[in-house]
Amino acid sequence: MCNVDYEGSLSLDEDLIQQANLRPYEKVLVANVSNGERFETYIIPALAGSREVGLNGAAARSAAVGDRIIVMAFAMKEPEEEVTATVLIMDEHNNVKEVKQLKT
Repeated sequence: MCNVDYEGSLSLDEDLIQQANLRPYEKVLVANVSNGERFETYIIPALAGSREVGLNGAAARSAAVGDRIIVMAFAMKEPEEEVTATVLIMDEHNNVKEVKQLKT
């Protein structure tokens, strides 16, 4: 879904936000695998269970429905601090196929 008539954001199913350990309104970097575009935006919650991954505002011009994207969030940590990154591998219908937990 793309909606250019909005201030800007990435709308993401609330279930996916929780599963990926993200937070509403968190800043993210989005890479479009289909066209090579990269842009920063923020997450807004979409209806839980909707499987929505939607680009809004200016971000909507950086992708088309059906494009594959990678959504990345970053955190600052101390050198001795261990962090676990959650990676969701999705299918073409935005269903989670696999969950990976990567430790630093």
